[in-house]
Amino acid sequence: MDASRDFVYAGSAACLVLAVVVLLSRVPEIRGADAVDERKGAEEQDGDATPWRAMLRVATPALVTLVVVSGLMHATLTPYIIFTQKTLSDQGAGTASVSVVISAGFLVGGLTPLLSDRADRRIGYRIVVPLSLLTLAVALGLSGFGLVWVTIAAFLILVGIPEITAVIVDNVFNEAVPSRHRASLLSMIAFVESALIGIGYLVLGSLMDGFGSGVGMAAYAVVPLSACLLWLPVLFRRARVTTAIEKPADQKAS
Repeated sequence: MDASRDFVYAGSAACLVLAVVVLLSRVPEIRGADAVDERKGAEEQDGDATPWRAMLRVATPALVTLVVVSGLMHATLTPYIIFTQKTLSDQGAGTASVSVVISAGFLVGGLTPLLSDRADRRIGYRIVVPLSLLTLAVALGLSGFGLVWVTIAAFLILVGIPEITAVIVDNVFNEAVPSRHRASLLSMIAFVESALIGIGYLVLGSLMDGFGSGVGMAAYAVVPLSACLLWLPVLFRRARVTTAIEKPADQKAS
């Protein structure tokens, strides 16, 4: 492991520690347009005076699982996109070729989310999530063959599918959390994803240093496969991600 790689690892770890400190410092909630309606019935919801209590109230097992699974998906996709440059270089691709492939991959990743609404209506997030995880596992596994054209084809064909899922899952999060603390709750979810991404960089980088870029990529496929296994109970039991909040009878009548 060279000194430059050590510097990157130390920087990533430092950023992760800093993020934890900032989170625990209880940064005041940034309120958006949804805060307008929070005055209505606020007296009846004193139990949700803080975002942490609001999270505990709406945190169904399925929602918690979705947060973790989404975080693991991002922890796979983001390092995969970045470290593919190293893999292609080790497999013999020139600098110009690598730049073209990565640019094309970002273009694909920018266009495919336009299909998110159609995918959500026709398939649904319960199916799209495991499909994306399996897609990432296949892409990582194919990179382990050491064949540059296989790695390029897998990257360009498969990199866009998790981007579709990311948009769908973000929409599920927006619908699942209450408007009163939505900004804070979504920030907590984003923090979990960012923390897992940072850990993913460290793990994948260590695997590639220890076993080589191709084998290291293939070994990292255990992460999306583990996330897929975590999602299976939600998929087969059709557990609810959101918690229905019952209203008093007089509010329903009105």
